[in-house]
Parts: sequence; C-alpha cells; structure tokens
Amino acid sequence: MIKVGIIGATGYAGGELVRILMNHKEAEIVWYGSRSYIDKKYYEVYQNMFEIVEDICKDDNLQELAEQVDVIFTATPQGFLAGLLTEEILSKVKIVDLSADYRIKDVATYEKWYGIEHKSPQFIEEAVYGLCEVNRGKITDKTRLVANPGCYTTCSILTAYPLVKEGLIDVDTLIVDAKSGTSGAGRGAKVPNLFCEVNENIKAYGVASHRHTPEIEEQLGYAGNCNVTINFTPHLVPMNRGILATEYATLKKKADGSLPTYEEVKAVYDKYYKEEKFVRVLDKGVCPETKWVEGSNYVDINFVIDERTGRIIMMGALDNLVKGAAGQAVQNMNILFGLKESEGLELVPCFP
Repeated sequence: MIKVGIIGATGYAGGELVRILMNHKEAEIVWYGSRSYIDKKYYEVYQNMFEIVEDICKDDNLQELAEQVDVIFTATPQGFLAGLLTEEILSKVKIVDLSADYRIKDVATYEKWYGIEHKSPQFIEEAVYGLCEVNRGKITDKTRLVANPGCYTTCSILTAYPLVKEGLIDVDTLIVDAKSGTSGAGRGAKVPNLFCEVNENIKAYGVASHRHTPEIEEQLGYAGNCNVTINFTPHLVPMNRGILATEYATLKKKADGSLPTYEEVKAVYDKYYKEEKFVRVLDKGVCPETKWVEGSNYVDINFVIDERTGRIIMMGALDNLVKGAAGQAVQNMNILFGLKESEGLELVPCFP
C-alpha cells in the first residue's frame, strides 16, 4: 500500500485528491496537510467527507512528512515547495507538485511571469513535466519530482499537440481562447469570485499576461522543435468546474496547394490518442462540452477545418480539478509506482 501525504488538502485540488484517493485500491492517505485548519477534523472542512474521513488536519511540515510517506502531493500556492525542497527530502520521498514551481525550465521566465524568486532552481532540470500522454516515457520508478501541469495548459496543449508535432499548423498563428469555471481560482475568498460578481457574467482576465502562457509555449515548442509564441486569453464563466479551450491556427498547405482533409487531420489525432484511455477524440461534427467530462479524468477533443479561411478550429474540454489537477496527479503517481495508470481514475462523468 502506497502511503500518501497531501499538503494543501483543504483547497479545491487537495479536496479532489482526497475524493479520488478514497477509491484507490493501492493508496492510503496518512497526512492531510492544511495550514489553515490544523487539528480540525477533515470532514468539518469538507462535510461531504462526513463518516468517510475521520482524520484531523495536520501542518505542512515537509521534512516530517517525508519520513512517513512514499509520495507527497503538494497542492499549494506557487513558491511554497520551491522554498522548502531540499536534497534530503527528495532522497526520502517522491513528490508530485501541483503548483507551477518546476513546470517551466527557464528560471528567468518563471520569475518574470510569477513575480517571485525561485528558491530551489537546482531541482528544475530534474523535474519531469507530468503531462502523461506526452511524457509518460520520462516518468519512471527513479523519478523523484513530477511537475503536474496546470489546468489551462493541459487542455490547451493536448488539443493542439498532435498537429504541432506533425507540422500541420503554422504555430506562429496559434490563438488559444479558453473558459474556466470558478474553482480554477482556488478556494480562498476573493471579491472578484463572489457569487454576485460571477453569476450571470463572463469576463476575460490575465489578457496577454496569464501565467500559463509560457508553460503552453514551452511544451508546444518541444513538440514542434521550434519557438512558439501564442495569444492566450482566459475567461471566467459562472460554473463550478470545467475548461473549454477553442484554438485557432492556419493549416499548412500540402505540396499540391490544397488543405489537409478532415480524414488526414483525424488520422493524426488518432495516431497520438487512439490508445489513450483519457483522451477522447469525438465523432465528426461533435463539439466538446464541459458537461461531458465533469467529475472525470477525460479530455474531449475535436476540430473543424474552415476551408474558407484556411484555418483549423481545435476544441478541448476537461474538468479543471480532475484531469486539470488532482486526477492527472494521481495518474502520475500510478506511473511512478508501476501501477495501472487508470487505477482510482475510472470515473464516469457526471450528467447532468
């Protein structure tokens, strides 16, 4: 049995980790870390866990935790893990970090976009970017640190990845327009996220400055073996969960001057995702909807070719708390420990 510790167990992503791991046959949570609710019973924070979790919340002592568990999930704000991680800790335990501390390989880029100093850059190169469908082969039993991707980035990257990898689109024309439910902003009380602020409303934010931008660019750059610069605009919509990314790019013409056909583009998606458990490429003409993936670890993807403009519209939908955070983290844990990758994640989407 894998002993699990969660730092940040009372945030939305941490709470989702608890929900998922409750049904994991090979994992046992032994540490519910929470700076805000120390000594409070976990179910008193999340009443849905009444008579399911009787444990109390503990502190966020990473050193003590490393002595007691096999893997630590850090569902914490940016800078937390980077400020505490040491070689001694990593020599004792595996860590799956749900923050952005080790996702971006260039320290200067991280510090520019996040506005904080990186306290442990020596571990950045070692960290494996845990987008399982892309980097599965880099995650082994020897891996000590996994940088769990962000929610917007997971959706945005997986939606465009096959076409970037195969050179079907001009990456310099890529635009990502994404919408997210309010849980993506975390559980902390913030005026812009109050019910009266978000209900019956939709708004763009982080325009030309959202922190996930360099993460998307870096990973798609690896896919295409080139520099990628995108326009990324996120929006907040009045729903609890879900991300829908709509992406636009110019298709590269074939040698005869014609555009790739639907069948040719579909074949590229199938090449990368046909055998992937958690990526569903939908039938022709069916546009992804967040409701179809809610509460699950699935990503639904599809595309439409606009022959009039020579562009392709790619669409992806996922649950930001599951595949966009906790579910993907558990998927990474399963790979780290040589378990069935879908263990604990056989979650049928909720509907309605």
